[in-house]
Amino acid sequence: MIIHALKEYYDRKVLDPNSGIAPEGFELKELQFVIVIDESGCLVSIDDLREKRGNRLVGKTYLLPQSKGRSGSKSYETVFFLWDHLGYVLGLPEDDKKSALQHQAWIDQLNNLPEQLTNDVAIRAMKAFYESDEVKKAKTHPMIEECLKSQTRNVTFRLVGDVPVPCRPAVQKFIEERLERDVEGASDDVRHCMITGRKGTVSRIHSQTPIGKDSKVLVGFQKNSGYDSYGKEQGFNAPMIASTEFAYTTALNTLLRSQDQKMVIGDTTFLFWSKKPSTLETSMLSMFGEPPRDNPDAYTNEIKSLILSAQSGAYVERNNDNRFYVLGLSPNVARISVRYWYDGTVDEVKERISDYFRDFEIVKPEWEMKYYSIWRVLVNVSVQDKSENIPPRLVGDLIRSVFEGTVYPAGLLNAAIRRIRSDTDNRVKPVRAAAIKAYLNRYYRFNPNANFKEVSMALDVNQPSIGYQLGRLFSTLERIQEDANPGLNATIRERYYGAASSSPITVFPNLLKLKVHHIAKLRQQQMGKAVNYEKILSEIIGKVDQFPSHLMLHDQGMFALGYYHQQQRFFTKRQDPEVQDEEK
Repeated sequence: MIIHALKEYYDRKVLDPNSGIAPEGFELKELQFVIVIDESGCLVSIDDLREKRGNRLVGKTYLLPQSKGRSGSKSYETVFFLWDHLGYVLGLPEDDKKSALQHQAWIDQLNNLPEQLTNDVAIRAMKAFYESDEVKKAKTHPMIEECLKSQTRNVTFRLVGDVPVPCRPAVQKFIEERLERDVEGASDDVRHCMITGRKGTVSRIHSQTPIGKDSKVLVGFQKNSGYDSYGKEQGFNAPMIASTEFAYTTALNTLLRSQDQKMVIGDTTFLFWSKKPSTLETSMLSMFGEPPRDNPDAYTNEIKSLILSAQSGAYVERNNDNRFYVLGLSPNVARISVRYWYDGTVDEVKERISDYFRDFEIVKPEWEMKYYSIWRVLVNVSVQDKSENIPPRLVGDLIRSVFEGTVYPAGLLNAAIRRIRSDTDNRVKPVRAAAIKAYLNRYYRFNPNANFKEVSMALDVNQPSIGYQLGRLFSTLERIQEDANPGLNATIRERYYGAASSSPITVFPNLLKLKVHHIAKLRQQQMGKAVNYEKILSEIIGKVDQFPSHLMLHDQGMFALGYYHQQQRFFTKRQDPEVQDEEK
């Protein structure tokens, strides 16, 4: 299914001249220089095709016959078709012993071209260039010094006022016909392709794909390592003809180079594309990617529009058969590991993304980013808030739950609570509170419980959860301590948060005793504030029958939410004096 979807993507993009995908047998490659000749083969000039981009000189990109890998002591025998670097085309630099061998291989290829090509006027001119010894003139041309200075020296020929020779219709037609003739190769290598059903030469070893710091293959079978079956080795275990192998690897490499259809979280790279063109495949990064540091609200409008359109049903297509794919890949020792694969419709994906952002909505300070990307959520529940510490399994599990609309992974709740308790100040960050809220609400949608009331974005004084009310109580006791002792370096949060959120009975009786002292002190300073705090305490304690000896994990999550919501209410009241008291 993955290979088939990648092949479809290649077939779609190869028809678009602006897609950057080359057809089979070709590649988009830069040429730095071109030798201009006339029809008789006489040298006219050597043109520099490079343009300055930033601090670099970049060659001009053309659709050229595909290059080949070169390695080993006889690598000079491998010649690119009618284009190559300066050593092959002119035998330069002359002080390099390999140049003479490379140049001879180039001449041999030119002399052995089939009649179909030698009838072309440009190729006849190329042969005449060498036969009339115009090479000597080329070597003394003023541009040669510049050619030798360049690190990349890809060169070819062109007639005056024409396109480069490898780009001429006769040459490109020859390459296409040669691919068709390859089907008639050795009978042992010809099979039916398991993806397309077409007959052709099987790719024994698939091309490598650069991922992470290395290049690996997505499909591969180690020879003589227990993976052979029915006498078939390597690529013959799952036969794919050369055209299919070229198509899926080219599509994969194109997606991995993309700036809009790729998202990296930890060691996992996620790729997004659709069967038919859609705005979603190029806007996915604006939904889940991290916004630029200098513009944290860059994607806010796009996400808001998606949520509103999902609520109104405006984005739903009448005949939606457009598939949407998500592929998660990670580097491994021998092959690329597939961490995640999703196949759904564009409408389903839009709805699931909208659900994700609604789940993670929570009251927060004005300076906090409005919507949290998946990376932002994961990095804030990871050790030391570092991207390299994001648990690989949690990445795949969270992505799966988002796109499939299932319960968020329990590891998200565990990690968020663990990070709150491991922080030196036990601070409940908005993003961690949002993660806990999202997990609990979705969990109880799939596992209904009469005792659970869905957690709201902001403070809910009527929330029946004992954990939530205890979190509110702890937040209120902390605020009383802070107001009674201005300039206090540390509060009860740093010392007691962990115990209060897991074993309330061991902490709250003592905290309530301390509260009496703080309230008495506050009465001497600000009577109105002291009275208001006592009203809030009375309202909260009225909902707590007794302090539990232990809170389960979900209740610990509710404790964090109660604490966070109450903190945000206190903060809002300080900023806006018109905000009413909770009990009103």
